[in-house]
Amino acid sequence: MTNALATDDAGRPAPSITLEGLEKSFSRDVIALDGVDLTIRAGEFFTLLGPSGCGKTTLLRILAGLDTANKGVVRIGGHDVTEVPPHKRSVNTVFQSYALFPHLNVEDNIAFGLKMQGVEKDDRQRRVREMAEFIKLTPLLGRRIDQLSGGQRQRIALARALVCEPNVLLLDEPLSALDAGLRGQLQVELQRIQRRLGMTFVFVTHDQQEAMVMSDRIAVLNNGKIQHLGTPREIFERPANTFVARFMGHDNLFDITSREGDLLDTPLGRLTVDTRTHGDKVLIRPETIELGEDAETDANYFTAVVRESFYRGSYIEYRLDVGEVSLRALSSNQGQKLHKNGERVPISICPEDIVTVTDGE
Repeated sequence: MTNALATDDAGRPAPSITLEGLEKSFSRDVIALDGVDLTIRAGEFFTLLGPSGCGKTTLLRILAGLDTANKGVVRIGGHDVTEVPPHKRSVNTVFQSYALFPHLNVEDNIAFGLKMQGVEKDDRQRRVREMAEFIKLTPLLGRRIDQLSGGQRQRIALARALVCEPNVLLLDEPLSALDAGLRGQLQVELQRIQRRLGMTFVFVTHDQQEAMVMSDRIAVLNNGKIQHLGTPREIFERPANTFVARFMGHDNLFDITSREGDLLDTPLGRLTVDTRTHGDKVLIRPETIELGEDAETDANYFTAVVRESFYRGSYIEYRLDVGEVSLRALSSNQGQKLHKNGERVPISICPEDIVTVTDGE
């Protein structure tokens, strides 16, 4: 059940989805998509990430053919499907609600799409049983939907979409209704299934951690525009602008008041940075702040006062004051000294860990 990845003449993964100049508005004041250009490669686990109302679900619905763009072109597998109705596109969608049929058992739910396609009964049963074995649903085939847990229903919705062998699977926040433990388990399971099948997955979520765990690449959206397109590591460590930085959970952002070579003046103080950095603001990721005496010789040194500390299991979160400026720092809980509230503690920040970003939407 493994699909070979399509490649172009140069041996690179072929584009599975291409969007050109996509625009969508629901009124003069409500612009959902504002000139989106995007290429998603075949066999890629691609995530559309952003806050509520950013345009990610609208984009997914246009890919599915459930909504129509006001302007732009949608290509899937190299074919223009802009005007093609949903049932004639080689895509399937797993919705947040799963949309399972309560009057059908598990086997009939999985088989529904094949039946609508006119697949013969024997072939239909064979494919359903193969998919059930693949997703570990075989013991559940005879059960009613109301006898199943949320995780089991999620897998059934996935099996029903995959059994029709679409070129692209669209997933609209399918894990959001699950509890944290099950959600983490199914994130890994979903990624493994995608890797084994080699199918293109386009996943919508507002959860930054979920996107980073599962994705090959991520497009961060806001106000109908792509703010940053890159790998999870690129987006987390080198966000394109202040919106992306804040959305990814970074709150140590400071204005640059002046610059002279690799020296930046900021409200935190003077910082030595990597000379390749350019931008309007300084970003210091909490996990790069070292607490204590041990530090690199070329690091930026400050003295901070511990205002608050929070135990987070494998790490401690500190809220620090450096003069009038507040910093958030994350420190490993393994063999490290626990600093108490009110304690003065030296901190250091390596120049290569300081990122500059531009103001963004």
